[in-house]
Amino acid sequence: MVKTYQVTIHNRQKNTTETVIVPEDRYILNTAEHQEVEPPFSCRNGACTTCAVKVVQGEVYQPEAMGLSPDLQRQGYALLCVSYPRSNLVVETQDEDEVYELQFGRYFGKGKVRFGFPIEED
Repeated sequence: MVKTYQVTIHNRQKNTTETVIVPEDRYILNTAEHQEVEPPFSCRNGACTTCAVKVVQGEVYQPEAMGLSPDLQRQGYALLCVSYPRSNLVVETQDEDEVYELQFGRYFGKGKVRFGFPIEED
């Protein structure tokens, strides 16, 4: 028998809070959409930060979250498009640009970039 969890999504951009029931073997974003809740999203592949949330309470499993570094995941960020609930959850949508800056900002505005890392110039 598959466990289900209550996932409460506070959408900061729309100032709404909605709750969905998500099986532990289903992605949160996809399940929310089937329940007529529409969090922000873009790629649906775990590669961008559009659907990023901050986990306020609970746990997620997100092995395919390529768009979030392990450090950001440890800080409680998750991508709804590739996250499975592992408990009841409360999450809050984030501003895509803020998360993108946290993820990649250290590489931009610091000179040339080669292979994903800044190049020091004399």
